Amino acid sequence: MSTNLIYCYSGTGNCLDMAKNIAKELGDTDIVMMRSFPAVTETKGAKRVGFVFPCFGGGAPTDVLEYAKFIHITPETYVFAVSQSASYAGTGLAELNKIHPLDYWRTVTHQCSCIWLFPHTLMMPPMTPKQAQKRSEKLAKEIGLDALAMAKTEKNPPRNVLNAAENAGWPMISKKKAEGFRVSDACIGCGQCVKLCPRGNIRLENGRAVIGNNCAQCLGCLQFCPTGAISLGSVTDKREHYHNPNVKATDLMEKIIHID
Repeated sequence: MSTNLIYCYSGTGNCLDMAKNIAKELGDTDIVMMRSFPAVTETKGAKRVGFVFPCFGGGAPTDVLEYAKFIHITPETYVFAVSQSASYAGTGLAELNKIHPLDYWRTVTHQCSCIWLFPHTLMMPPMTPKQAQKRSEKLAKEIGLDALAMAKTEKNPPRNVLNAAENAGWPMISKKKAEGFRVSDACIGCGQCVKLCPRGNIRLENGRAVIGNNCAQCLGCLQFCPTGAISLGSVTDKREHYHNPNVKATDLMEKIIHID
C-alpha cells in the first residue's frame, strides 16, 4: 500500500493531470482510476486518501458517488477532494462529503469538455488553454502541499439546490443526448473508443464504432478520436475538440498509476 491514494475520474484528461500533479507533491502515491469500478477499495495503511473528479451536469459523475460507497476509509485517515469544472463547482463535493467526510476540499476551473453545450474555451475566468493549464498546475502544487501538510477546510462544501436538481436529471439527459452520437466514414475501426468508454457503451461492427445510449457524457470517445469521426450533433463538428495536452487516451485506460 502506498502512503497516499488518489481516486480519479477523468473524461478528457484535466482531472488526471490534476491528480498527477498533486501526487508529485505528495510522493509515493497510487492514482486509482474510477472510470470503472476501482481496482483498490481497501485503503487501510494509506495516510491520505484523495478524490479528483469533474463536474457533470451540476455534480459528480454518477459512477464516482456509487463507487465511493464501496471504498473503505478508516476514521483516522486524512481525506481530501478536488472538483474540476468549466465554471461552477456543483454539488459533487457536498455529496461525496456525505459518504466520506472531507478534511479538505477545493474547486478548480479548466477548459470545458462538453463541447455540444459550450466551446471548450468558455470557462470562468476566461482563459486560453495554455493559460488554464498553467493555472491548473500552479493550483495542483498548492493543493498537493496543503494535503501533504494535512491542511483543513473549515466549511463543508456548498450544496446548491438548483445544481442538485440538475444533477438528479443528468442520467436521463445523458441517455437522451447519447442518441445523437454519429460516426462518420472517417472511422478507421481502431477500437480506441471501445477501450476508452467507461461504461462499455461502444462496440465495433464491421470495422466501425457503434455507440449506445448508456453514456456518462465523459466525451472521451469524441475528444480523443484520432480521425475526428465521432460527433454529437453538428455543433461538435464545428467546434474545436479538446483534451488535456499532457494526457493520452491510453493513460485513461490504466487501472492504477503510481507516482513516486
